[in-house]
Amino acid sequence: MSLKIGDPAPDFALPATGGGDVRLSELRGKIVVLYFYPRDNTPGCTAEAKDFSALADDFAATGAVVIGVSRDSVATHERFVARRNLKVRLAEDSEGKVCEAYGVWQEKSLYGRRFMGIVRSTFLIDRAGRIARIWPKVRVKGHAEEVLAAAREIA
Repeated sequence: MSLKIGDPAPDFALPATGGGDVRLSELRGKIVVLYFYPRDNTPGCTAEAKDFSALADDFAATGAVVIGVSRDSVATHERFVARRNLKVRLAEDSEGKVCEAYGVWQEKSLYGRRFMGIVRSTFLIDRAGRIARIWPKVRVKGHAEEVLAAAREIA
């Protein structure tokens, strides 16, 4: 990843669940957990979204906002949220520009096949809009708890 801790987080405006756009610049003064995931309704992505949702109140208590980003449409996100009773906001990066800005759009390999896709990654952005922590190539189990602990440290 080209972004480093201390760098300004790239700004974005993306359509999101719940209506309207989510704009990073409008969240200045809050802690932002920005997690990138490959696809709605897949096992790992569902587990990750459910883990973040289960801790939604704890994140809110630290002043943190949790936003999940994939290239799926808002309509797909809305169905995912409803089906899984998610408590996090999901944003649509259909053109992949935000994924590229954060360096998570990378070549992947599955069963010997190479393709471009989102590498599951999380960015913790401080109240000043700077990157406080980066988790590249996330393993889902225990990840939401680890991010919550880091958010508490900077709260």
